[in-house]
Amino acid sequence: MKKRIVLSLFAFLGIIYFTSAQSGYGIKAGISYNSNGKFTQIISDTGTNLIDNKGKGKSGFNVGFYGKLDLGAIYIRPELVYTKTTSEYELNSQTNDYKLSKLDVPVLVGFKVIGPLNVFAGPAFQYVLKNDFKGLNYENIKNNFTVGLNIGASIELGKLGLDIRYERGLSKNEAEFKELILGGTIPTYRLDTRPEQIIFSLSYRLSNTNKH
Repeated sequence: MKKRIVLSLFAFLGIIYFTSAQSGYGIKAGISYNSNGKFTQIISDTGTNLIDNKGKGKSGFNVGFYGKLDLGAIYIRPELVYTKTTSEYELNSQTNDYKLSKLDVPVLVGFKVIGPLNVFAGPAFQYVLKNDFKGLNYENIKNNFTVGLNIGASIELGKLGLDIRYERGLSKNEAEFKELILGGTIPTYRLDTRPEQIIFSLSYRLSNTNKH
């Protein structure tokens, strides 16, 4: 997995180098309101769901880099972003936080609508770095690599940019946890880790190009 991360980072840096020669690159950071999928308890013999909890969203944050290739009224914008999200679920009459850290590589295609206003959409390739459910022992996550979708709008004013986007995980991906109970059975829980986020981001262009 580490080899895949290194190769992905080199590929992204190559894209950034190419796009910076054509248009620009910069840094970005933001906050999000996010949630993950359903949390269920599984009975191994019957597969019965004892609980069916969608959970509550909490705030998260993201920080990263972007490149931009201008093609007239259309542009391509690859990004490399570190994202951390938190969702809240109820377990045994208590609230527990599920925390997820991941690397996102959105590849966005944008359209310049009018003046500084743009709209964009594109896939987001995601690598899960760490996930943790308070009070439960981590077992495994089905896939570290997943795919999501970003869609949103942005305003660019000089070197500053502000965007709002909706992100939804497309690849079904479950994490499995176990609760240790002394002298009894060990319940197994599964959580759909696909994120659903509203993300607000501020970006700053580092290149000296006059293009937006």
